[in-house]
Amino acid sequence: MKVVISGYGKMGRMVEKVLLERNIECAGKSEDIRSFDKTLAAECVCIDFTVPEAFRANYRFLAENFKAVVVGTTGWNDIREDVISYFGKCGTPMIYASNFSIGVNAFFAMTDFISSLLGKTGGYSPYIVEKHHCHKLDAPSGTAKSLAAIVDRNMGAATDIQSVRCGEIPGIHTIGFEGLNDRITITHEAFSREGFAQGAVEAALKTESLSGVHEFKEIVFK
Repeated sequence: MKVVISGYGKMGRMVEKVLLERNIECAGKSEDIRSFDKTLAAECVCIDFTVPEAFRANYRFLAENFKAVVVGTTGWNDIREDVISYFGKCGTPMIYASNFSIGVNAFFAMTDFISSLLGKTGGYSPYIVEKHHCHKLDAPSGTAKSLAAIVDRNMGAATDIQSVRCGEIPGIHTIGFEGLNDRITITHEAFSREGFAQGAVEAALKTESLSGVHEFKEIVFK
C-alpha cells in the first residue's frame, strides 16, 4: 500500500512517523493536494489531516483521483451528506472520524452503552468537559460533538459541553451523568498525537478490503 499525506502539520508528521515504523510507503506529502500528480494518486490512499476550509475545497479532488481516502479533518458536518454522496458517485472508499484513537472509539462504545441504559431509567443529566492545547482552533472538539450526539440520541436531551484550551494538552474528554444520589464519570486522556496517527493508518489499511463510505467507529472493532 502507498499513502499520501494531505496536510503536513503536527498530525501529518506523526502519520509519516507511523508509516515509517510500519514499513508502509509514504508516496508524498502535500499542503496543496490538488496539485498532486493524478496518475500517482490513483495508486495511493490519501490520509487527510488539514483544516475544514481545505477539506471543503479538496474533497471532490480526493474522491475523483485517489484509490481511497481517510479523513481525520473535522468541521464539515454541515456538508456531510454531500461529501458521502460524492464519494459514492466516484466509487472511492472513504473512512472518516472525529477521532481515530482506538481508545476513543472504545470510549464512544462505552458512552453509547451507559447513556442507553440511563436513557431508559431517567433521572440523570449528562455533561461533557473537553480539554486541548491552546493551538486548537475549534471548540467544542469534534470528539466532544460525537460524544454529545451519542448521548443526545439515547437520552433525548441536549448535552452541555465545556471547552478548555490550555498549554499543550493532547486531549482529555470527560463525560458525566449527574443524578440526585450519585454521579457516573468516564474519561479518556490522550498522552500524545501518536494514537490518532496509529488509528488513521489502521483505517488506511482497512480501505483495501472495503467499499463505500464508513465512519471509523462503525468498523474499527470488526
